Amino acid sequence: MPVIECDPAAARERLEAAGATVESGNTDHELWRASHGGATAVAYEGKVVVQGADPTRLVGLLRDSGGRAHVYFDGACRGNPGPSAAGYVIVTGDGIVAEGGTALGTMTNNRAEYEALILALEVAADYGFDEVHLRGDSELIVKQVRGEWNTNDPDLRERRVRVHELLRAFDDWTLEHVPREINERADDLANDALDDAT
Repeated sequence: MPVIECDPAAARERLEAAGATVESGNTDHELWRASHGGATAVAYEGKVVVQGADPTRLVGLLRDSGGRAHVYFDGACRGNPGPSAAGYVIVTGDGIVAEGGTALGTMTNNRAEYEALILALEVAADYGFDEVHLRGDSELIVKQVRGEWNTNDPDLRERRVRVHELLRAFDDWTLEHVPREINERADDLANDALDDAT
């Protein structure tokens, strides 16, 4: 259960700006409660406690923002189309800041790769990074997002547009194709999510 020492009033403003639902506390000691992304933040004097199965995005919204991160992403698919999942890892000079995986349902491998990139960018934006250096092992996704390759698939084209919308949140970004072994942790997280879902 992460505990973030902060000004509860400023934290509430950040959460409201991000679209979190903020309500009154349940006890005399709770200042307020907020729900976002399947987790709950509970404010007390001088701190906020985050509860839930996946507190990552809420913690990101509550931490001090700024700085640079390396973001690894990977989609996994069993069959094409087939059951799929996304994994991501966000790393700074302090180590792994956030990581996770989630099942996506049935889709193609390329769409799973896009969904992994979108999820990773959403989490990085919640953490308020100014600069992201993205790394993935799908050459197709990397080259399409960078504008080197086009796509005739309307579904993938829509995902590419969403990626570019998310990239506007950052002052600077790069996107690099890396070998699968460099992207191993994101791949493991995607496959773990897929194993848990099946």
